[in-house]
Amino acid sequence: MEHKEEDIKDLVRHVLLRTLRAQERSERSLLTAEEVEGHEPGSTITVEPGVLVTPMARETALGKDITIQEVEADTPGATPAPASGKVVAIGADHGGYQVKEMLKGYLEELEYRPMDMGTHSQESVDYPDFAYAVALQVANGKAFRGIVIDGAGIGSCMVANKVPGVRAAMCYDEATAVNSRAHNDANVLTLGSGLLGPSLIKNIVKTWLAGAYEGGRHQRRIDKMMAVEARYLKK
Repeated sequence: MEHKEEDIKDLVRHVLLRTLRAQERSERSLLTAEEVEGHEPGSTITVEPGVLVTPMARETALGKDITIQEVEADTPGATPAPASGKVVAIGADHGGYQVKEMLKGYLEELEYRPMDMGTHSQESVDYPDFAYAVALQVANGKAFRGIVIDGAGIGSCMVANKVPGVRAAMCYDEATAVNSRAHNDANVLTLGSGLLGPSLIKNIVKTWLAGAYEGGRHQRRIDKMMAVEARYLKK
């Protein structure tokens, strides 16, 4: 049976209204660095259950001594969100295992604290499991940066970028390491163990971890990047 014209109009209005409401919920469910910047140093920001606190927001809060309190859905209290500026989550598949073990010691030399997310041997495993584990620690604020190593660095980069709040970059030299931090504020680094030598890998890691985000015109572009992500966050 054919729909009458008025029925079709009602259906269109309903779909548009539902879409607009979903977009509004997505926009409200994200705490950004820009919002944190608007608060006084030493203050407290309380966020409701389901609100995603971006890693950049956590870094900004850490720099301004701001406490982010996340209210648990099933408890009346609130607990401070973890924010550490020296923890680096690191993970690898079997192809990147040896590089991961090398980098753990190197990170300690650089006075970072590696958080080993596996794998723990050269037995064959699937890189998405470890890329996700590292990205999750960064997104949750338990690590301020993350490093993932697989054979080429490409697949792990794709996986990590599926996690809301993560901006993963696959770097292959010091120039890309500098660019990913200065322009994109990348918070996860992926490396290809089969494409890079140990010395170059160390130089990339050191450069990337020390790299500063330039802000300015790049912030507008990152805001647009994260806005695209926010549109597709499921509630």
